[in-house]
Amino acid sequence: MSDFVYAPPATEAPVLFADDSILVVDKPAGLLSVPGRGPDRADCLIARLARDWPQVLLVHRLDLDTSGVIIFALSKAAQGALGRQFEARVPKKAYVARLWGHLAPPAGRIDLPLCVDWPNRPRQHVNHETGRPAQTDWRVLRHEADGTTRVRLMPLTGRSHQLRVHMAETGHPILGDPLYATGPARAFPRLMLHAESLRLRHPDTGQFMTFSAPAPF
Repeated sequence: MSDFVYAPPATEAPVLFADDSILVVDKPAGLLSVPGRGPDRADCLIARLARDWPQVLLVHRLDLDTSGVIIFALSKAAQGALGRQFEARVPKKAYVARLWGHLAPPAGRIDLPLCVDWPNRPRQHVNHETGRPAQTDWRVLRHEADGTTRVRLMPLTGRSHQLRVHMAETGHPILGDPLYATGPARAFPRLMLHAESLRLRHPDTGQFMTFSAPAPF
């Protein structure tokens, strides 16, 4: 990734929901969730949102290359309440992805522990000795005419690059993945991974709410 040049899209993130406590948006692919290292990586989603919501606070992140639903807090109390939900794995996340090849059977679960691949950061890898538990449920949505597979992915844990590594381990990497796909599977204009929906409790009312945004691919 030494030749990586950060070129964030000009596209603004559509607001899916906002009240006094939370802000939910649809992050475009190619935009950092938070600032990276160096002034050339200062442009990011939370900085853009701060123009209109200067009190905005981070709750969780999406990878640079991943698009989709992400929630921010608009108060310290909301940030704390949402953070406790994520720690307790209350939120239910669903992603849509396109994979290389014909994935079978129709559904399954991947249970492979993950940790950082230190010599090749930011890559993660499967490590049965030092890896942290990671589980992903998947379900085939359809097999495309071009030989690829559209799937819905439901992570049960939230490890870094979890979905990307787990899919690559099946032999069906996510299309356009610059870290884990190779050859023609990598030659797509973007990472074909989108956070389609997020279900959690509102930090004030305690009521479950579901936020969704359709995949742009």
